[in-house]
Formats: sequence, C-alpha cells, structure tokens
Amino acid sequence: MSWPDVTVVDACVRRDGRGGSPTAVTDDDPAATDADRCAVAAAAGTSHAAFLGPGRTPDGGWPVRFFTATAELSGCGHGTVAAQAVRLTRAALGKLNDRQHTGGRTFDTVAIRRPTGIEVWFDQGLVALRHPAPDERAAIVAALGLTADDPHPTDAPRIAAPGAPRMLVPVRDRSALLRVRPHLGRLTAACLRYGLLGCFVYVPPVGDRPGAARMFAPAIGVDEDVANANSTGCLAAHLLDTTGAQTIAIEVEQGDALGRPASVLASARRGPAGITTRVGGLAVIRDGHRGDD
Repeated sequence: MSWPDVTVVDACVRRDGRGGSPTAVTDDDPAATDADRCAVAAAAGTSHAAFLGPGRTPDGGWPVRFFTATAELSGCGHGTVAAQAVRLTRAALGKLNDRQHTGGRTFDTVAIRRPTGIEVWFDQGLVALRHPAPDERAAIVAALGLTADDPHPTDAPRIAAPGAPRMLVPVRDRSALLRVRPHLGRLTAACLRYGLLGCFVYVPPVGDRPGAARMFAPAIGVDEDVANANSTGCLAAHLLDTTGAQTIAIEVEQGDALGRPASVLASARRGPAGITTRVGGLAVIRDGHRGDD
C-alpha cells in the first residue's frame, strides 16, 4: 500500500546532538494491516516505526502504536521520544505537556525545544522486579557468550518489567560490554522460552560517569537496539531497589558498538505502590519521505 509521509527521527542522541536511534514516525492509516505497518520500518531503514492515531482516547491520551519489522510492541521508549518530538514540531510550540496511549496504558509526556534538539520525558509507570530462576539466568548468560571474567563482581542479573519483561545483565566494565557477541539463535530461543523481550547488558553508572549498555532483542526482530529507553528506566528501578534510596537519576550511554552514539536519561522513585520511573532523551528531526507501495 502507499503510506503517508514518514518522518525519520534520531531519538536519544548524545548531548551534542550526535547519533541516536533512527525511528520512523507517521500517521496511522485505519485501512492498513499490521503487516503493512511492519513494512514501514524496513522501508524507512529504521528498526522501529511509530504510528500516530487520530483523535484522543476517552482518558485523554493520543494513541500511538509501535512496530518492528516483525511484530507490534506493547511499548517503545525511544519510539515515544520520537513520536512526541514530531507532535511538538507539528504544534509549533516551545513546550508540549500531553498524554500518550500505548499498549493499553495512558501516561504523561512532555516535549521541550532545546538548542540541540527536542527533549522528551515520559512516565514509564511501575516497574516490577524479580530474580531470574537459575535455569533462566544460565540460558541467557550462555546465549550471550560471556566469559568467566565478564560478569560484574557485585551486581547480579535481574528481570525487570514495565510491561514486557527483559533481563538486565551486568558486566564488569566497558571492555567486557564491547566484547559481547551473542549467539542470536540461542538468545532468541531462550527469550521465547522464558517470555522475555530481550536482554539489556550494562555497566552501572559510577559517580558522575554515565553507565553504558547494549540491548539485544532478536526475538522481536531487533538483533541489537541503538538505544533502549524502557530498559534504561528498568535499570534505574533496579539500582534504586538495590541501594535502598528513595530516588535515583542515571544516564546510560548506548549505541557505540553500532557506531550510533546514543544516551538515555532515567529517574526512579520509591512510592506506596512500588518503584515508578521517568525516562527521557533528546531527539533530532532528520527528514521525511514518501512511503513505498
């Protein structure tokens, strides 16, 4: 089918505006099939595509759906950054406080014009945490191909779910992070077996130095993500849980292994219902083009 104009947004760029995760953003077409939507990301040369629905839901949210080349996602952090950056641009405002409806949940967003791009924040909501079962942990670690020297000496893998669960796997340092070469077939099988979205391999932030991470999600058609904002929020929740603090704020650099430097910000807060998080990133509107038939 012929698709309406597609805008490509570099989401979660570094503070100087470099890099980011290319994300296609377009208005949804009620006549389109999910297969049509999956084809948009591939046609635009991006791993993800965001589809902006018409009108608002009864609770005041703008509907946004996210697709990779293989499936719809229940949520997409860097896709939300891209979608809200486009909405701010269309509104011709300096700041836009709004609400987005994705995956059955409506949440607050804010987009602000900055000298180097558009800064977007969104409320991720509650993040559930649990320790993986021994077989679950062993299967993922083996699929990642980690050596005996790679694991972090004081941190341990955790399952985090802001909706879709993913495993957070800490490694010793950035050299170990760059050495990770997962067996994608085994990782896909393990994620499908245990119902995981993917695996977020990370080095924790230390002092003022940002953390670093790589996200592998071949089970949903993304071998390696340039920037995974939702997993960064999950990491903030995990770090808050292990420190016992009431609040925490982190920055996590991503994308270096792919030559697309990216950065995601996240904060976590402990409340009566559990740990809630807020995730943010800087977006740069790159271009637009007509979709292919």
